[in-house]
Amino acid sequence: MEDSNHTVASEFIFQGLCSSRQLEIFLLLPFSILYLMAVVGNLFVVILIIIDHHLHSPMYFLLANLSFIDFCLCSVTTPKLTIDLLKENKTISFVGCMSQIVCVHFFAGGEMVLLVTMAYDRYVAICRPLHYSSIMDRQKCIWFLVIPWIVGFVHAISQMLLILDLPFCGPRVIDSFFCDIPLVMKLACMNTDTLEILINADSGILATTCFILLLVSYTYILLTVQHRSKDGSSKALSTCTSHIIVVLLFFGPIIFIYLWPVSITWVDKFLAVFYSVITPLLNPAIYTLRNKDIKNAIKKLISHK
Repeated sequence: MEDSNHTVASEFIFQGLCSSRQLEIFLLLPFSILYLMAVVGNLFVVILIIIDHHLHSPMYFLLANLSFIDFCLCSVTTPKLTIDLLKENKTISFVGCMSQIVCVHFFAGGEMVLLVTMAYDRYVAICRPLHYSSIMDRQKCIWFLVIPWIVGFVHAISQMLLILDLPFCGPRVIDSFFCDIPLVMKLACMNTDTLEILINADSGILATTCFILLLVSYTYILLTVQHRSKDGSSKALSTCTSHIIVVLLFFGPIIFIYLWPVSITWVDKFLAVFYSVITPLLNPAIYTLRNKDIKNAIKKLISHK
Protein backbone atom coordinates (compact mmCIF):
# COMPACT_ATOMS: atom_id res chain seq x y z
CA MET A 1 0.00 0.00 0.00
CA GLU A 2 2.82 2.36 0.89
CA ASP A 3 4.62 1.69 -2.40
CA SER A 4 1.49 2.47 -4.40
CA ASN A 5 1.03 5.81 -2.64
CA HIS A 6 4.65 6.94 -2.94
CA THR A 7 4.88 7.39 -6.69
CA VAL A 8 6.83 9.54 -9.06
CA ALA A 9 4.66 12.50 -10.08
CA SER A 10 3.52 12.44 -13.70
CA GLU A 11 2.80 16.17 -13.70
CA PHE A 12 2.59 19.29 -11.53
CA ILE A 13 0.06 22.13 -11.53
CA PHE A 14 1.12 25.78 -11.42
CA GLN A 15 -1.03 28.33 -9.62
CA GLY A 16 0.59 31.01 -11.79
CA LEU A 17 1.31 34.65 -11.05
CA CYS A 18 -2.09 35.49 -9.61
CA SER A 19 -5.63 34.15 -9.13
CA SER A 20 -7.34 36.73 -11.37
CA ARG A 21 -7.96 35.55 -14.96
CA GLN A 22 -8.51 39.13 -16.13
CA LEU A 23 -5.16 40.24 -14.73
CA GLU A 24 -3.37 37.26 -16.29
CA ILE A 25 -4.82 38.05 -19.72
CA PHE A 26 -3.84 41.70 -19.24
CA LEU A 27 -0.25 40.63 -18.43
CA LEU A 28 0.05 38.53 -21.59
CA LEU A 29 1.08 41.40 -23.88
CA PRO A 30 3.57 43.04 -21.44
CA PHE A 31 5.34 39.74 -20.76
CA SER A 32 5.43 38.87 -24.47
CA ILE A 33 6.99 42.26 -25.25
CA LEU A 34 9.51 42.00 -22.37
CA TYR A 35 10.60 38.52 -23.47
CA LEU A 36 10.94 39.61 -27.11
CA MET A 37 13.01 42.63 -26.06
CA ALA A 38 15.25 40.47 -23.84
CA VAL A 39 15.84 37.97 -26.66
CA VAL A 40 16.51 40.62 -29.30
CA GLY A 41 18.67 42.75 -26.96
CA ASN A 42 20.91 39.91 -25.81
CA LEU A 43 21.31 38.29 -29.23
CA PHE A 44 22.05 41.71 -30.73
CA VAL A 45 24.92 42.22 -28.23
CA VAL A 46 26.31 38.75 -29.04
CA ILE A 47 26.16 39.30 -32.81
CA LEU A 48 27.55 42.85 -32.56
CA ILE A 49 30.59 41.66 -30.59
CA ILE A 50 31.19 38.82 -33.04
CA ILE A 51 31.06 40.93 -36.22
CA ASP A 52 32.91 44.04 -34.95
CA HIS A 53 36.64 43.31 -34.74
CA HIS A 54 37.13 46.39 -32.50
CA LEU A 55 35.21 44.51 -29.82
CA HIS A 56 37.38 41.39 -30.02
CA SER A 57 38.89 41.72 -26.56
CA PRO A 58 38.53 39.61 -23.38
CA MET A 59 36.07 42.04 -21.78
CA TYR A 60 33.67 41.92 -24.72
CA PHE A 61 33.99 38.17 -25.24
CA LEU A 62 32.94 37.76 -21.60
CA LEU A 63 30.11 40.25 -22.17
CA ALA A 64 28.92 38.24 -25.18
CA ASN A 65 28.94 35.13 -23.01
CA LEU A 66 26.88 36.97 -20.36
CA SER A 67 24.32 38.07 -22.96
CA PHE A 68 24.02 34.53 -24.31
CA ILE A 69 23.48 33.12 -20.80
CA ASP A 70 20.86 35.80 -20.12
CA PHE A 71 19.10 34.85 -23.36
CA CYS A 72 19.08 31.19 -22.27
CA LEU A 73 18.00 32.01 -18.69
CA CYS A 74 14.96 34.06 -19.72
CA SER A 75 14.01 31.39 -22.28
CA VAL A 76 13.74 28.66 -19.64
CA THR A 77 10.64 29.99 -17.85
CA THR A 78 9.22 33.00 -19.72
CA PRO A 79 7.75 31.23 -22.80
CA LYS A 80 5.95 28.73 -20.54
CA LEU A 81 4.78 31.59 -18.28
CA THR A 82 3.44 33.53 -21.27
CA ILE A 83 1.54 30.53 -22.67
CA ASP A 84 0.12 29.68 -19.23
CA LEU A 85 -1.35 33.18 -18.91
CA LEU A 86 -3.94 32.02 -21.46
CA LYS A 87 -4.70 28.76 -19.67
CA GLU A 88 -6.86 27.98 -16.68
CA ASN A 89 -5.13 24.64 -16.07
CA LYS A 90 -1.40 25.31 -15.94
CA THR A 91 0.31 21.92 -15.90
CA ILE A 92 3.85 20.74 -16.51
CA SER A 93 5.11 17.17 -16.83
CA PHE A 94 7.54 15.71 -14.31
CA VAL A 95 10.26 15.66 -16.99
CA GLY A 96 9.49 19.28 -17.90
CA CYS A 97 9.62 20.30 -14.24
CA MET A 98 13.00 18.63 -13.72
CA SER A 99 14.25 20.21 -16.95
CA GLN A 100 13.27 23.67 -15.71
CA ILE A 101 15.11 23.09 -12.42
CA VAL A 102 18.25 21.86 -14.19
CA CYS A 103 18.28 24.70 -16.74
CA VAL A 104 17.60 27.47 -14.20
CA HIS A 105 20.43 26.29 -11.93
CA PHE A 106 22.69 25.61 -14.92
CA PHE A 107 22.42 29.11 -16.36
CA ALA A 108 22.14 30.93 -13.02
CA GLY A 109 25.14 29.08 -11.59
CA GLY A 110 27.12 29.76 -14.75
CA GLU A 111 26.23 33.46 -14.63
CA MET A 112 27.46 33.76 -11.03
CA VAL A 113 30.88 32.42 -12.01
CA LEU A 114 30.94 34.48 -15.21
CA LEU A 115 30.36 37.69 -13.23
CA VAL A 116 33.39 36.78 -11.11
CA THR A 117 35.56 36.26 -14.20
CA MET A 118 34.38 39.63 -15.54
CA ALA A 119 35.36 41.24 -12.25
CA TYR A 120 38.82 39.62 -12.50
CA ASP A 121 39.17 40.93 -16.06
CA ARG A 122 38.38 44.46 -14.85
CA TYR A 123 40.80 44.06 -11.94
CA VAL A 124 43.65 43.17 -14.30
CA ALA A 125 42.73 45.93 -16.78
CA ILE A 126 42.53 48.66 -14.12
CA CYS A 127 45.02 47.57 -11.46
CA ARG A 128 47.66 45.96 -13.71
CA PRO A 129 47.17 47.60 -17.12
CA LEU A 130 50.76 47.10 -18.33
CA HIS A 131 50.49 43.34 -17.84
CA TYR A 132 46.95 42.97 -19.17
CA SER A 133 47.87 41.39 -22.52
CA SER A 134 50.17 38.82 -20.95
CA ILE A 135 47.79 37.92 -18.10
CA MET A 136 44.60 37.81 -20.18
CA ASP A 137 46.09 35.76 -22.99
CA ARG A 138 44.10 33.61 -25.42
CA GLN A 139 44.31 30.44 -23.31
CA LYS A 140 43.08 32.16 -20.16
CA CYS A 141 40.22 33.79 -22.08
CA ILE A 142 39.08 30.40 -23.34
CA TRP A 143 39.13 29.02 -19.79
CA PHE A 144 37.19 32.05 -18.56
CA LEU A 145 34.55 31.30 -21.19
CA VAL A 146 34.39 27.56 -20.45
CA ILE A 147 34.63 27.45 -16.63
CA PRO A 148 31.22 29.12 -15.97
CA TRP A 149 29.52 26.50 -18.13
CA ILE A 150 31.33 23.67 -16.35
CA VAL A 151 30.50 25.00 -12.87
CA GLY A 152 26.89 25.65 -13.88
CA PHE A 153 26.54 22.10 -15.23
CA VAL A 154 28.01 20.48 -12.10
CA HIS A 155 25.84 22.66 -9.86
CA ALA A 156 22.65 21.88 -11.81
CA ILE A 157 23.26 18.12 -11.95
CA SER A 158 24.07 17.95 -8.24
CA GLN A 159 20.80 19.77 -7.45
CA MET A 160 18.72 17.51 -9.69
CA LEU A 161 20.22 14.27 -8.33
CA LEU A 162 19.20 15.29 -4.81
CA ILE A 163 15.51 15.65 -5.68
CA LEU A 164 15.04 13.30 -8.64
CA ASP A 165 13.78 10.32 -6.61
CA LEU A 166 11.57 12.21 -4.17
CA PRO A 167 8.22 10.45 -3.62
CA PHE A 168 5.01 12.43 -4.21
CA CYS A 169 1.73 11.12 -2.83
CA GLY A 170 -0.42 14.18 -2.20
CA PRO A 171 -1.37 17.45 -3.92
CA ARG A 172 1.00 18.45 -6.70
CA VAL A 173 0.14 22.14 -6.86
CA ILE A 174 3.11 24.55 -7.06
CA ASP A 175 2.31 28.11 -5.96
CA SER A 176 4.46 29.72 -8.65
CA PHE A 177 4.83 29.95 -12.43
CA PHE A 178 7.85 27.63 -12.73
CA CYS A 179 9.44 24.69 -10.94
CA ASP A 180 11.79 25.70 -8.16
CA ILE A 181 13.46 23.26 -5.80
CA PRO A 182 12.08 24.61 -2.47
CA LEU A 183 8.53 24.56 -3.84
CA VAL A 184 8.83 21.07 -5.31
CA MET A 185 10.35 19.72 -2.10
CA LYS A 186 7.31 20.93 -0.13
CA LEU A 187 5.19 18.45 -2.12
CA ALA A 188 7.29 15.41 -1.21
CA CYS A 189 5.68 12.93 1.19
CA MET A 190 8.78 12.47 3.30
CA ASN A 191 10.91 14.47 5.70
CA THR A 192 13.18 16.68 3.58
CA ASP A 193 14.98 18.61 6.36
CA THR A 194 18.35 16.94 5.68
CA LEU A 195 17.86 17.32 1.94
CA GLU A 196 17.10 21.03 2.34
CA ILE A 197 20.34 21.51 4.27
CA LEU A 198 22.33 19.80 1.49
CA ILE A 199 20.64 21.79 -1.28
CA ASN A 200 20.98 25.10 0.57
CA ALA A 201 24.63 24.31 1.27
CA ASP A 202 25.24 23.53 -2.41
CA SER A 203 23.58 26.72 -3.68
CA GLY A 204 24.67 28.83 -0.70
CA ILE A 205 28.36 28.02 -1.02
CA LEU A 206 28.39 28.84 -4.73
CA ALA A 207 26.36 32.06 -4.41
CA THR A 208 28.11 33.31 -1.25
CA THR A 209 31.60 32.57 -2.58
CA CYS A 210 30.90 34.37 -5.86
CA PHE A 211 29.29 37.35 -4.11
CA ILE A 212 32.18 37.75 -1.65
CA LEU A 213 34.74 37.54 -4.47
CA LEU A 214 32.80 40.19 -6.38
CA LEU A 215 32.61 42.50 -3.36
CA VAL A 216 36.35 42.15 -2.70
CA SER A 217 37.25 42.63 -6.37
CA TYR A 218 35.20 45.76 -6.95
CA THR A 219 36.15 47.27 -3.60
CA TYR A 220 39.82 46.88 -4.50
CA ILE A 221 39.20 48.23 -8.02
CA LEU A 222 37.33 51.30 -6.75
CA LEU A 223 40.07 52.04 -4.22
CA THR A 224 42.65 51.80 -7.00
CA VAL A 225 40.62 54.07 -9.28
CA GLN A 226 40.67 56.83 -6.64
CA HIS A 227 44.45 57.15 -7.02
CA ARG A 228 44.42 57.36 -10.82
CA SER A 229 44.26 60.36 -13.14
CA LYS A 230 40.85 61.92 -13.67
CA ASP A 231 40.36 60.80 -17.31
CA GLY A 232 41.49 57.23 -16.76
CA SER A 233 39.59 56.85 -13.53
CA SER A 234 36.42 58.25 -15.10
CA LYS A 235 36.36 55.58 -17.83
CA ALA A 236 37.28 52.80 -15.39
CA LEU A 237 34.64 53.94 -12.92
CA SER A 238 31.99 54.00 -15.66
CA THR A 239 32.81 50.43 -16.68
CA CYS A 240 32.89 49.17 -13.09
CA THR A 241 29.61 50.91 -12.29
CA SER A 242 27.92 48.97 -15.10
CA HIS A 243 29.32 45.70 -13.75
CA ILE A 244 28.28 46.51 -10.17
CA ILE A 245 24.72 47.37 -11.25
CA VAL A 246 24.46 44.02 -13.08
CA VAL A 247 25.79 42.17 -10.02
CA LEU A 248 23.27 43.83 -7.70
CA LEU A 249 20.38 43.19 -10.10
CA PHE A 250 21.31 39.52 -10.36
CA PHE A 251 22.24 38.67 -6.76
CA GLY A 252 19.66 40.88 -5.02
CA PRO A 253 16.54 38.84 -5.89
CA ILE A 254 18.37 35.52 -5.39
CA ILE A 255 19.51 36.49 -1.89
CA PHE A 256 15.97 37.50 -0.90
CA ILE A 257 14.35 34.38 -2.34
CA TYR A 258 16.78 31.75 -1.06
CA LEU A 259 18.39 33.28 2.03
CA TRP A 260 15.68 35.52 3.49
CA PRO A 261 14.16 33.69 6.51
CA VAL A 262 10.58 34.89 5.91
CA SER A 263 8.91 33.69 2.71
CA ILE A 264 6.14 35.92 1.28
CA THR A 265 4.57 34.32 -1.79
CA TRP A 266 3.81 37.43 -3.83
CA VAL A 267 7.26 38.90 -3.08
CA ASP A 268 8.95 35.65 -4.14
CA LYS A 269 6.94 35.64 -7.37
CA PHE A 270 7.81 39.27 -8.12
CA LEU A 271 11.53 38.66 -7.50
CA ALA A 272 11.43 35.46 -9.57
CA VAL A 273 9.94 37.44 -12.46
CA PHE A 274 12.56 40.12 -11.91
CA TYR A 275 15.63 37.87 -12.20
CA SER A 276 14.18 35.59 -14.90
CA VAL A 277 12.63 38.27 -17.14
CA ILE A 278 13.62 41.82 -16.16
CA THR A 279 17.32 41.32 -15.36
CA PRO A 280 18.13 39.60 -18.70
CA LEU A 281 16.45 42.58 -20.38
CA LEU A 282 18.29 45.23 -18.35
CA ASN A 283 21.78 43.74 -18.71
CA PRO A 284 22.25 44.50 -22.45
CA ALA A 285 20.62 47.92 -21.95
CA ILE A 286 23.03 48.80 -19.12
CA TYR A 287 26.13 47.80 -21.07
CA THR A 288 24.89 49.43 -24.28
CA LEU A 289 23.95 52.76 -22.72
CA ARG A 290 27.08 53.08 -20.56
CA ASN A 291 29.74 51.71 -22.92
CA LYS A 292 31.24 54.02 -25.56
CA ASP A 293 32.78 51.17 -27.59
CA ILE A 294 29.42 49.40 -27.86
CA LYS A 295 27.67 52.65 -28.82
CA ASN A 296 30.33 53.41 -31.47
CA ALA A 297 29.94 49.88 -32.87
CA ILE A 298 26.17 50.37 -33.12
CA LYS A 299 26.61 53.72 -34.90
CA LYS A 300 29.08 52.17 -37.32
CA LEU A 301 26.70 49.27 -37.98
CA ILE A 302 23.81 51.67 -38.67
CA SER A 303 25.95 53.88 -40.95
CA HIS A 304 26.93 50.87 -43.10
CA LYS A 305 23.28 50.07 -43.81
